[in-house]
Amino acid sequence: MKTLVFRDSKVVRSFSRAAVRTKCDAGSALVEFALTLPVLVAMILGAVELGWVTYGSIEVMNAARAGASYGCQNSTAAGDTTGIQNTAALDAPDIPLGTTTVNTSCICSNGTASTCQPTDCSGSSIETILTVNTQATVTPLFRVPGLPTTLTLHGKAVEKVLQ
Repeated sequence: MKTLVFRDSKVVRSFSRAAVRTKCDAGSALVEFALTLPVLVAMILGAVELGWVTYGSIEVMNAARAGASYGCQNSTAAGDTTGIQNTAALDAPDIPLGTTTVNTSCICSNGTASTCQPTDCSGSSIETILTVNTQATVTPLFRVPGLPTTLTLHGKAVEKVLQ
């Protein structure tokens, strides 16, 4: 009877080549991880920073809308600049608002221009337009050389005042 010798077979040789290859490539995964880790960390920090700035931008815009909503209730509220500014500041509790400006302008209901004088609109009524501008300065969470150290975010809301 003939005995089988596995030492010289193709199966044994292919397994031995794979074992040799594995021993040589054992440190390559660690090197690849070390090379890609800074890129991965930079991407994660960039995503966090983008989220922070986006959140701040939404806060500033919503503050302008809240101030305009307060002021457009009636002409008395439209003239209450302090109330509009306080409403805007209360709507953005996480970000200190910088300047909040309130402007009113007028237009005739037929579409012609008006200087807010009662005699401007013959045959139509005067409509008051309230504009609230907010801004806030945000400091990025991570300092990156070459990028600005602060960002100024702006919000604007325009509403027609109810008569």
